[in-house]
Amino acid sequence: MNTNRDLNYRLYIQREEDFKRTSFNREFNHYHAVSSGDVEQVKRNYEERIKVNFSEGKGTLSDDPVRNVRYHFIISVAMTSRICIMDGMNHDVAYTLSDIYIRKADKCNSGDELIILLGEMFVDFAERMRELKKNNATSIHIRKCIDYIYEHLADKLTVVNAAEHLKIDPTYLSKLFIQETGISFRQFIINTKINAAKNMIMNSELSFLEISLALGFSSQSAFISTFKKITGETPGNYKKLSHDL
Repeated sequence: MNTNRDLNYRLYIQREEDFKRTSFNREFNHYHAVSSGDVEQVKRNYEERIKVNFSEGKGTLSDDPVRNVRYHFIISVAMTSRICIMDGMNHDVAYTLSDIYIRKADKCNSGDELIILLGEMFVDFAERMRELKKNNATSIHIRKCIDYIYEHLADKLTVVNAAEHLKIDPTYLSKLFIQETGISFRQFIINTKINAAKNMIMNSELSFLEISLALGFSSQSAFISTFKKITGETPGNYKKLSHDL
């Protein structure tokens, strides 16, 4: 089947309507938030962007409005399950969970129902990925410590205050954290904050100052310096490059 005629026509219509698809990086960052177990960021993405303007940057897959949302739902479930598999979720679990949500979507009678279910699906996968990452750590202390980090990402996190929360010795916690995660407590926090920052840059209108404050950096310059050290780009360049894709 030759689709060139249809393709050229659709591209023409999109140019005339000034339609812009969601950039690959922005879309991928949301799925990465799910697969990394960042439940709070997944909820923010949903509430602030997906729920508010579901159709933004999405093509029309059906002239029927409900069917159009359902098709996009199925694509999102498929993407989510596969990216979670790549990050360690058992493929039988991921695919079966995907099947469950597609069957649930099949019973929805409105676009609003489907969009609500989409949010539930994203959070479900994200929570399972967080548990998976915690379970990769064998001790209860490190699992609780990771929870503590996610819940206090905006605070000044140190081994000492985490150890106080867990009621264990800071030196013991520091050694145990490296032993079970492969990186230091401090590096884990930095990586987690930068991953959250990347999602905020792509999925919100927050300024870099607001992002730095929200993630507990001492200053905007400290945030920019750390971001560049981890990603190789300044936040400004990262935003520009991502939106250009």
